[in-house]
Amino acid sequence: MRVYVPLTLPGLAEAYKTGELGTGPLVAYAVTPGLREWYASDDIEELEYAALGRAALASLRLLAAEPEAPRRRIVIAVDVPDRAAGADHDPAEPGEVRLAGPVPLAKAASVHVDASDAEADVTAAAEALPASDGGDDDAQSVVDGAEDHELLWFATQEIANLVGRGD
Repeated sequence: MRVYVPLTLPGLAEAYKTGELGTGPLVAYAVTPGLREWYASDDIEELEYAALGRAALASLRLLAAEPEAPRRRIVIAVDVPDRAAGADHDPAEPGEVRLAGPVPLAKAASVHVDASDAEADVTAAAEALPASDGGDDDAQSVVDGAEDHELLWFATQEIANLVGRGD
């Protein structure tokens, strides 16, 4: 099963240093029955993209909690055994799954990162999240502005350069 793990740049640097994602339980997003129902599509590529989008929003939430982190959403796509991720951990969060323990970074398939030109919109969106969560339509529009930026795809071999450790 492919899961999408939301991170920040410091989180990616830590994963690069330790060789694993998190210590568990780890929040991730995947194509689950709840995501299929929420997104209402049978196209697996669209569903995978929706799971990636949910993880990007979760990364934005991590950024809101880490004001010192560079304002770029990070999502790592990881292949794990189906049994490693339970389906729909929280019905209010379609596609959210929990991974019980750490995941070796070697299991990563790709890394998805905002381009530098998204930083202003991502910064504004992270600041607008609390108001957006409270139902403020203007704040939701700001959050949507970050979602308008496509995450760039990187091979796992490029992680060292992404975290500034071009070993």
